[in-house]
Parts: sequence; C-alpha cells; structure tokens
Amino acid sequence: MREVDVIGVRVEMPSSQPIVLLREVGGERYLPIWIGAAEASAIAFAQQGMEPPRPLTHDIFAEVIRVLGHTLTQVRIVNLTDGVFEAILVFDDKTEISARPSDSIALALRTGTPVFCAEEILAEAGVPVPESETDEVDEVEEEEEVERFREFLDQISPEDFDKS
Repeated sequence: MREVDVIGVRVEMPSSQPIVLLREVGGERYLPIWIGAAEASAIAFAQQGMEPPRPLTHDIFAEVIRVLGHTLTQVRIVNLTDGVFEAILVFDDKTEISARPSDSIALALRTGTPVFCAEEILAEAGVPVPESETDEVDEVEEEEEVERFREFLDQISPEDFDKS
C-alpha cells in the first residue's frame, strides 16, 4: 500500500464529470477517480474547511464514529474492476467496511485519516507526472503542478484508463 494525498476535486471537460485527484506520497503518480457531484462537493467542503449550516452525511458519520468511541485509522483503495474503484474503511478495533472511494475520502478528510492505495492500482491506473526539480514545494509550484494536471485532464477521457 502507498500513501496518497488528496490534491482536490476537478471537473473533466467536456463531460463535466467530477474527478478526485490523488497523488502518491514520495512518488510521481497521480490517480484520478471519477466521482459523483455530491461526493465532489463533500470532498471540496472538507478540504476548504467549510462547515455547512447543518451536518452533511459524512459529517454525521464522522461524529457517530467519535461518539461511539472509535477512530478511523486508514482508508484503503484496494480494488479496481471494470473501471470501478473499491475502498475499505479500517477502524481502530480492526473492523473493515467496504465503501466507495469518494465517500471514504470525504470521511478521511473530516477525521484526519490517511488514505492509502494498493500498488497494483497505482501501477494500472496511476498517471506519472514528473516532480519538479526541487523537493521543496511552495504554493506557486503547487498551483503550477495543478495547472499542468488540469491541462492533462483536458486531453483524456475515462476510456483512456480502460486496459481491457
């Protein structure tokens, strides 16, 4: 398993399909996962620290976990079958629950839980984007990196990742 950072949510054009973009920690692969609009909003809200007037489903679930005295220890993206990703929520008592990656990522962002991806999935669906010359990433470089990836996303479609 490789840890991944949640870079953010983007919209793939011309289909206007939301994508959550993950980046391999210490590597150069990015993993785009096509998701629904509601999940894209939930992820974006969490990343921006926005608190809705009433809790969203992911907020409620995070609170239920906390109130029951548990913690979410890991989110694992474990499978990719026919273009559909699968994730597992791993709790402090070793309980594992199957879930969609988009919901899992939204929950991980709310609980400060690390996200991991199986090496096989990164090998199959990961997109290499070379790191910049320097290891020190500042805000300007990060925005340039995101812009390069947006340009890349404008040129691809979900079918480009179908290896069958």
